[in-house]
Amino acid sequence: MASIATLKRISAKDLADRILAEQGRPEQTYAIVDVRDDDHLGGHIKGGIHAASAQLEAMMPTLLRRLGGKKTVVFHCMLSQQRGPSAALRYLRERQLQQAQEGKSEGEDGQEVLVLENGFEGWRQQYGSDERLTEGYRKELWENY
Repeated sequence: MASIATLKRISAKDLADRILAEQGRPEQTYAIVDVRDDDHLGGHIKGGIHAASAQLEAMMPTLLRRLGGKKTVVFHCMLSQQRGPSAALRYLRERQLQQAQEGKSEGEDGQEVLVLENGFEGWRQQYGSDERLTEGYRKELWENY
């Protein structure tokens, strides 16, 4: 059974490479789930889904439906130390339950669930001002962070 310690991580560079490789395609093979709450202001990874951790339980059925066909799902919060990994684990366990109920074996669809290393803070330090990768970035909000 998966645990926070066994969750796989992805670096900001590897995620950026995936995003750039798939730009312009009608359908991406990945999804990015941002579980930041009030700290979501000031920018986000382009194309990401905002699913605030405070509403995650209510949103989980929608996420399971919406992300079912994706090859990779990446979760993150501000630092990816608590909310992001917890959300990824919750999603993974809910998917396993859903697959069991449907009579599918665990991981049958090959979906990979990852956590963004260093969260949005690490991302914004590298790619905050890159409009190909980050939307709604407001540098002035981050100057004293």
